[in-house]
Amino acid sequence: MKKLLSLGLLGAALSGFTGMASAQDSQLDLIAKGKLVATAADCQACHTNPEGGKPFSGDYAIHSPMGTIYTTNITPSKQFGIGNYTLQQFSRAVREGVRPDGENLYPAMPYTSYSHMSDEDIQAMYAYFQLGVKPVEQPTKPTALPFPFNMRIAMAGWNLMYLDSSAFKPDPTKSEQWNRGAYLVNGAGHCDTCHTPRNLMMGEVTSKPLAGGMVGPWYAPNISSDPISGIGNWTQAQLVEYMKTGRTLGKNQAAGPMAEAVQNSLQYLPESDLNAIAFYLKNSTPVRDPADQKAADSFGSKQVNVEEGLRGAHPSNANNTIIGGAALFSGYCASCHQPDGGGSKNQAYPSLYNNTATGLNNASNLISAILYGVDRQVGDQHVLMPKFGEGSYVGQLTDAQIADISNYVLTNFGNADIQVTSHDVAVLRAGGPVTLLAKLQPFMAPAMGVGVIIVLALIFWLFSRRKNRRR
Repeated sequence: MKKLLSLGLLGAALSGFTGMASAQDSQLDLIAKGKLVATAADCQACHTNPEGGKPFSGDYAIHSPMGTIYTTNITPSKQFGIGNYTLQQFSRAVREGVRPDGENLYPAMPYTSYSHMSDEDIQAMYAYFQLGVKPVEQPTKPTALPFPFNMRIAMAGWNLMYLDSSAFKPDPTKSEQWNRGAYLVNGAGHCDTCHTPRNLMMGEVTSKPLAGGMVGPWYAPNISSDPISGIGNWTQAQLVEYMKTGRTLGKNQAAGPMAEAVQNSLQYLPESDLNAIAFYLKNSTPVRDPADQKAADSFGSKQVNVEEGLRGAHPSNANNTIIGGAALFSGYCASCHQPDGGGSKNQAYPSLYNNTATGLNNASNLISAILYGVDRQVGDQHVLMPKFGEGSYVGQLTDAQIADISNYVLTNFGNADIQVTSHDVAVLRAGGPVTLLAKLQPFMAPAMGVGVIIVLALIFWLFSRRKNRRR
């Protein structure tokens, strides 16, 4: 009875917002729809701590260029979550990045994409989070970015520059499938948030949509329709397979944030939505990187067997012989990826050639796969590559060792024009490249202090000058 009463009250709130929910849909149907919307929006990936956290209870650390941002509890807990949110407050938080207390959210929450979500989807998602999710009564760590990034009021100015709050409008000249894909890629699914490069102020470079960009230590590659830099040489079926399973033979394997997207979101989307996303990407504006000469999945061949140059090179009782890229590859990689880099017969351990991780003009994904491993669950299949960074149970490798392995792989199986240094590995081990804005952070407070002094001095000078004139 209490549940039915809650459903009735929620129905009244929803009908008061826009009245768009069809009369024949029951509240339970609305909750079920909301679960699908929340899945497409991939709320689980950020708001559930993979280290044993309860669903949607937050406390997941997002390492942004400005500092660590902890995600919030979005269960219907009235004390720690969003149980007291009205529909209007929920909508404003999701689509405008503003909490009920008026404080601004950081764009680590992709409200710049969610702003295009429809009223119907927001209503359904609100119903799901209020009545379809179990409340978790636990607090989350507060986000405490360094000054001046801790001044959330500054986000209001950022939003004026970079938040497009216009509702999604279907293009009447395009097909229904194209429009659905556009809505998912640039709205609910927020693919554009990771796959579009960022400028100095961390706003999206809208002139290069879906052209790729760094996400912490990982690189979200170009997914525009360009056949060289993007996914133009992928078939629609290959794109659907990749989103559904996290792998496509001769192309790519999902790791890092993309593995999370596949695990928590994409594998559960209906085939029609996956095909709509693929169709839209195949027909998106192509963006070419001038540095790319051929497609990333076209590099390498099965020509080099690492063991041929190693066997018998040292006496049988020699020690400390695992030095250099070839020996390190043989000791740490060849047992799974095979001495010739071809991977296992069933490609559960993928080939290192015809592989975008080794053929991209950016080696970040190759390095990060070694540092952080690969971990994704698709259906009943758990794909796991152990990490070789901190806390590895296989072997913790140094920056120089990972650079040596990376260069061996790139030279023999991938893009040989790319070379990795120990510094490159250290940057990704520390969480990824630091933006110029973050580099300037230590100087911002002193600069603001000097600015205040200059303004005060100017005011004093003007006051003294006016006073002297009166004399």
